Amino acid sequence: MADGSIMQSAAERAQSIPLEEIDVSQLELWRTDSHWPYFERLRREAPVHYCRESQFGPYWSITKYNDIMAVDTNHQVFSSEAALGGILIDDQTPELSFRNFIAMDPPDHDAQRKAVSPAVSPLNLQRMEPLIRERAGRILDELPRGETFDWVDRVSIELTTQMLATLFDFPFEQRRKLTYWSDVATTVPGPGRLVETYEEKFAQGGECLAAFTELWNQRVNAPPAGDLISMLAHNDATRNMTPSEFLGNLILLIVGGNDTTRNSISGSLYALNKNPDQYQKLRDNPALIPSMVSEAIRWQTPLAHMRRTALEDVEFRGKLIRKGDKVVMWYVSGNRDDEVIENPNAFIIDRERPRQHMSFGYGIHRCVGNRLAELQLKIVWEELFKRFPFVEVVGEPERVPSSFVKGYVNLPVRIPA
Repeated sequence: MADGSIMQSAAERAQSIPLEEIDVSQLELWRTDSHWPYFERLRREAPVHYCRESQFGPYWSITKYNDIMAVDTNHQVFSSEAALGGILIDDQTPELSFRNFIAMDPPDHDAQRKAVSPAVSPLNLQRMEPLIRERAGRILDELPRGETFDWVDRVSIELTTQMLATLFDFPFEQRRKLTYWSDVATTVPGPGRLVETYEEKFAQGGECLAAFTELWNQRVNAPPAGDLISMLAHNDATRNMTPSEFLGNLILLIVGGNDTTRNSISGSLYALNKNPDQYQKLRDNPALIPSMVSEAIRWQTPLAHMRRTALEDVEFRGKLIRKGDKVVMWYVSGNRDDEVIENPNAFIIDRERPRQHMSFGYGIHRCVGNRLAELQLKIVWEELFKRFPFVEVVGEPERVPSSFVKGYVNLPVRIPA
């Protein structure tokens, strides 16, 4: 079925289905990129919406920008705590419950986050910039001309995984393990997927933990260094973590450093190809690259949602949310809220306020590495324009079947010879 007709039938279905039957968590909506009309209807008719039945159990959807901000900043009522289910719509079962600082409330959250934030300080980013530039240049120089290749694998994954290996000081030749663990951590197991069962998913978590425990043991006995493992090993707030908490923070840092940047690198190229006038505008004025980067991150929204659990009965926008209810903040929908963002469905690289978006979350849980993500995207595009004026998307991408990671499995492209 052509892309246009998928969207048309999705729009018709989104309008005709009874409101209470809408379930925006269905993986097929995300694989086919046909969730948009459902969110449009929810923002219009039921911005705080209860879904009784889904693959992930009952949940509330918060779909408007300002409502999401209100939930995201109210830790007294809406908890991130892993023991209550964590930050994903897919409940963390006890044996898969990885407590990490994003799945904590203050004050634990604040202390653990502080342990790793020096890795992405402005001074450290300044130091990393030449390395990122050199690597981006090398990756782009090695791309074939005049033949189709996968941009996700050759550029997006390669650059972000090299960067992750550096941040962790992880064995460079084994860096693709980081990509794999990241993908497994965010996948919903099922037939034909990356892992088919939660047991398999758990086993991969164990392999990741074993590899990093070895690195931890080396770093804890060495003087403090600038990599993330050393920072965790030598900080009072994190040096006595349980193994599952260590794994939780590893997964958080791997996914945060990998999925967001990689899917925005792919998304920016896809968006520019879909909007040739904007691509031409960027070629004519490369000074717009930083603004385009922010717009691409908004337009893509690489992590579609974060979840909270209600700590008490609360009336929110006229709806009664009960203690223990699952509350899902759909950043992907907030980023298309026309009450806050003008013409939000359009990709406009010279918006007046391009950094006004929720792709990095909001408040204390705002993505710790957001400036590093922006820097990597900026450098990729600066280096790309030095080498070739145009990279053409030659087919529709295959999308990740996930209502959390809004990303691309592959993206076929060609650089004209």
